[in-house]
Amino acid sequence: MNKLIKFSRSISISFLLLTGINAIIAGLLFIIDPSGKKMGMSTSYLSHSPFSTFLITGITLFLVNGLLNIITAITTINKYKHYPVLILLQGLFLAGWIIVQVIWVKDFNALHLTMLSIGIVLIANGIILKRELNVFL
Repeated sequence: MNKLIKFSRSISISFLLLTGINAIIAGLLFIIDPSGKKMGMSTSYLSHSPFSTFLITGITLFLVNGLLNIITAITTINKYKHYPVLILLQGLFLAGWIIVQVIWVKDFNALHLTMLSIGIVLIANGIILKRELNVFL
């Protein structure tokens, strides 16, 4: 396996697991307490969004950025044939999630920048791995 593939896979697995674990924890906390207090937040943060509590965002965070990232990490570790496409999709989901969130809450902070950057890296790695491994889908 060439060094670029190995490096892209390693970075992707690390970011997928980091993001997935954090999203599962945050999502669960928002589901358990939709007021956001367990996360040190207030529903006033959602005042420009279509939501009045963190329940829907918690469920979405748990499933899309949590479980799907973990599943994608596992498929990448196991070298499932189409794992580069899944990495690319998770990058798009994460970047899209952050962009929509910033628009809705009218705030951009260091966590947004970090997660958007991770999403962009996942997109780039998915594209690189698709090209290097000749994966079409």
